[in-house]
Amino acid sequence: MSPSSPIEEGSLDAATVFLEKAGYRVQIGTHVFDKEGYLAGTDRDRCSDLMDAFLDPEVKAVMCSRGGYGFPRLMPHLDLGAIVDSRKMFIGFSDITTLHVALNKRGLATLYSPMASLHTAPRDPWVFRSFQNALAGNDPFAVDYPKATCVVAGIAEGDTAGGCLVPFIDSLATPDEIDMDGKILLIEDVGERPHRVDASLTHLIRSGKIQRCNGIVVGEMTGTDDLVAKTPEGQVTEAYKNVNWRGIVRDRLAPLGIPLMIDFPFGHIQNLLTIPLGVRVQMDAEAGTLKLLENHCSD
Repeated sequence: MSPSSPIEEGSLDAATVFLEKAGYRVQIGTHVFDKEGYLAGTDRDRCSDLMDAFLDPEVKAVMCSRGGYGFPRLMPHLDLGAIVDSRKMFIGFSDITTLHVALNKRGLATLYSPMASLHTAPRDPWVFRSFQNALAGNDPFAVDYPKATCVVAGIAEGDTAGGCLVPFIDSLATPDEIDMDGKILLIEDVGERPHRVDASLTHLIRSGKIQRCNGIVVGEMTGTDDLVAKTPEGQVTEAYKNVNWRGIVRDRLAPLGIPLMIDFPFGHIQNLLTIPLGVRVQMDAEAGTLKLLENHCSD
């Protein structure tokens, strides 16, 4: 499915070959290559494709082609109850965080993972093993992945929640507001300027919600350090010379005293784990790892 931004024809070929070699049958959504400005077709058609897939008894998993922008526009028109009742695997990340949050809140586990268009780029073998493990209902963390960096030590347990920072912040004060209570909160994003990362984390703190989570796992704020303010000559301005996203994360989140690790391999990076959302995990900040404590598949 293409529920957010548009894709080019041919961009699903590699994913289709990969999935078919693994023994799966692939069906392409009717409007998957549609374009409507910066959206992958009209809201009505994108919504129709999603609901058709979730209601089709032959379909076992619904995989997004890419993220981008546009998913929140669909939320008022989706039958979330029917989607949850289908008990189907839902796969995607970035802008797709919007539906992850809503489905997790209603008790359906989902997969924050590589999308179809990401299969066109070279990635380390463990990326695909993690993804295949998750599709088969096995442990996606049972691969040799790079460990995260500890900021605040501690071991915590809870259901995973979150994903891309801006989309789940945008869920606040909506009917599908993210639930952080007792959760292991996952945070990453792409293309956000340093002051916007600061502002987003500050918003979470001021909301009083992030303080209720049991642990915080930060992936990468991809591209943020390249978006610092510069002079007309291309030099970093004095105010931004010592600014980087890791420092911002430490400054805003470490004082909370909640177990915290950064650079966990997920999100908008070349080599990323597949992470089940809405399932119980154990976070070991000092070891830089997550451990799956329950299966993410409904059957």
